[in-house]
Amino acid sequence: MRKSTAPKPPSFAALVQQFFTEYLVAQRAASPRTVACYRDALMLFLDFACDKLGKLPTALRLADIKPDLILAFLDHLEQQRHNAVRSRNLRLTALRAFLKFAGRRDVTSLHDVERALSIPMKRFEQPMLGFLSRAEMVAVLGQPGASWTSQRDHLLLTLLYNTGARVSEIIGVRVVDVVLDGGACVHLHGKGRKLRSIPLWHATVVEIRAWLRLNPTLRSEAPLLPNRDGWAMSRSNVAQRLNLAVARAAIEQPSLLGKHVSPHTLRHTSAMHLLQSGVPFNVIALWLGHESTVTTHRYVQADLAMKEKALARLEEPSTKLRRYRPPDSLMRFLQEL
Repeated sequence: MRKSTAPKPPSFAALVQQFFTEYLVAQRAASPRTVACYRDALMLFLDFACDKLGKLPTALRLADIKPDLILAFLDHLEQQRHNAVRSRNLRLTALRAFLKFAGRRDVTSLHDVERALSIPMKRFEQPMLGFLSRAEMVAVLGQPGASWTSQRDHLLLTLLYNTGARVSEIIGVRVVDVVLDGGACVHLHGKGRKLRSIPLWHATVVEIRAWLRLNPTLRSEAPLLPNRDGWAMSRSNVAQRLNLAVARAAIEQPSLLGKHVSPHTLRHTSAMHLLQSGVPFNVIALWLGHESTVTTHRYVQADLAMKEKALARLEEPSTKLRRYRPPDSLMRFLQEL
């Protein structure tokens, strides 16, 4: 009678390929951004692991991925690559997702996978949200110049402020995503394939119309804000153009010199100005694409003026303080020096 043999577990390389093609893409229908994020995390880890273990990526086994190796990788991200704790945790999230998948496909390595999954996320303090005042934001926007680049950059910054969109959402806007007739709005493709529509100011609509007249070749699926080659702008390109605008605006608003202004700062600025104008939390959460209003509550914590206004409504206690008088003459002498 022939003995039944257990199926041979898949190789490490096969597990990696199946994780991306079968699990992330086919089963989870993950967005291209999510797939790219997980890919980058795994590539960083494999480079580090192969250097430490002296193996090629195809020669690795799940049993090689021990907690000590993962912890050393996470320390490497923070100390050598100078990643923030948030970035470190994102890399760990991607690695844990792969290990959970691999453990289900290779049960012989389940014990090793369970040990690796025991590594917790690192806690960190939430930084205060940075945002610009109304005067600073107006200075950053400035006025569009005569050149093609100047007009594109002005529309870019205007849309970032008008919509409070993430930079990835703005550079992904196509001409077909903009509605200029009737209820003018722009359709944004957010995180997790979520779509939302944001209304546009009349001035923004006028500027978009002028931009499309200047660029008659921009139609349908073309990016609304292309680079010189006609492709969508990159994140680094947007950050570079914003830095130039901030440097120019700092002449008028010197307070900008002491601030780090990123594209995400404009998102915070838009949300804060909505909040200061009396827009409810739930509306701002929908505007920004937040899954929970808990995230939106962070803007209240960052707005000192709003806290001071709330405190002014509370009547101060009528406490009369008396100056302390030392009972001893020597102590009184020293106190009065």
